[in-house]
Amino acid sequence: MTTPPTPNLFNAMSPALSLSEIAERLQGYDPQALSARHVNDFLAQLVQPVREQDRVPLMQAHGRILAQDVVSPISVPPHDNSAMDGYAFRGAELLTNQPTPLKVVGTAFAGAAWQGTVQAGECVRIMTGAIMPAGLDTVAPQELVKIADPKGDKGDTVHIPPGLLQTGDNRRLAGEDLMAGLPALRAGTRLTPAACGLLASLGLPTVSVWRRPKVAYFSTGDEILSLGEAPREGAVYDSNRYTVAGMVQALGCELIDMGVVRDEPAALEQAFRDAADQADAIITSGGVSVGEADHTKAMMKKLGDVAFWRIAMRPGRPMAVGRIQRGERAAALFGLPGNPVAVMVTFAAFVRPALQQLMGWQTQPLPLLKAKSTEALRKKPGRTEYQRGIVSTNAAGELQVSITGNQGSGVLSSMVQANGLIVLGHTQGHVAVGDEVEVMMFDGHL
Repeated sequence: MTTPPTPNLFNAMSPALSLSEIAERLQGYDPQALSARHVNDFLAQLVQPVREQDRVPLMQAHGRILAQDVVSPISVPPHDNSAMDGYAFRGAELLTNQPTPLKVVGTAFAGAAWQGTVQAGECVRIMTGAIMPAGLDTVAPQELVKIADPKGDKGDTVHIPPGLLQTGDNRRLAGEDLMAGLPALRAGTRLTPAACGLLASLGLPTVSVWRRPKVAYFSTGDEILSLGEAPREGAVYDSNRYTVAGMVQALGCELIDMGVVRDEPAALEQAFRDAADQADAIITSGGVSVGEADHTKAMMKKLGDVAFWRIAMRPGRPMAVGRIQRGERAAALFGLPGNPVAVMVTFAAFVRPALQQLMGWQTQPLPLLKAKSTEALRKKPGRTEYQRGIVSTNAAGELQVSITGNQGSGVLSSMVQANGLIVLGHTQGHVAVGDEVEVMMFDGHL
């Protein structure tokens, strides 16, 4: 079920700006030598989040993005309760230099309040999760106490050794997890398994989430073979279609797979129009390099407000970005390079955070880990390099990283071997053995 949006999350965002207006806001913007930082700054102003909401059952909410704050209707836990099996008593009765003797006067089980009363010098045997009896504030774990003269459930005397407990130990306070009337989760939060469990602990069967963005993808070029086609000289099978599909779906967007589009003006125009009619974002691969002998760039220019960049990075220098307007719809456009590794790197560095913004996902950039390089790396200042790396732990327990070997932008096997990208910054130079470098871990998104 789709419902109208509420204005509480993105109402402060400005209307969509033209590419020229965005460029004017970026100090030092140069489309022919664009830094990685400028790319992300630009895309942050280009992409407008989806505004429609869905109300979904909690069992179907995993991976979705909250559209509204969730205010806790109850406190969790609703009562003070025991954190473990043991004996509940008044902490003020603990003796300092000798065992504290307490008479057991009953047992409190989880799921119902114990109905008795506890006098001075008495305690209640209690199970994990059971409500703390009135007036009691401390639990002695059963493995710590010594039982003297056992006489059954009522009549046992337990001795608590001195110096092991303090008042309040092993008691969970009412509302210490979530307090009624306060926000439990904020709008823009991605619903992880833990977040879904938290909502379930509040008794909420449904939740409001932003609609999944629709992302259309197609590959371009006469040299691209679809799976099932016979091999031919000079042609390659379309791996980009499957890497992009996997990355888009892992992010939580809805994929519109448009296959391979030949380098023919009519076919390209129809593909771009069809994609813009259906999708919130369009991703293509191939046809954006300087001097490309195809019609992709020309068709982007014809149909949309598009900028063509030469990014100061390796791999993945050429990229096209913009919008294609179709009536009241405007689809964000990301034209990626054609080489397989360049496609994955530009997606991870630029398209992924842009799509997260499209989803309404209020998230921080992926954290970069620090690891020691096991080998010398050659690097020219003036561009950002993303080298495929394998992060491991050395004998001293420190993180280390080595490259996967051949770093060519067509060596897709290196992405399979790697578990992260070594990020060598724009101003950084050569790296010596043992130097610390930053690593963007894949974390399942590549």
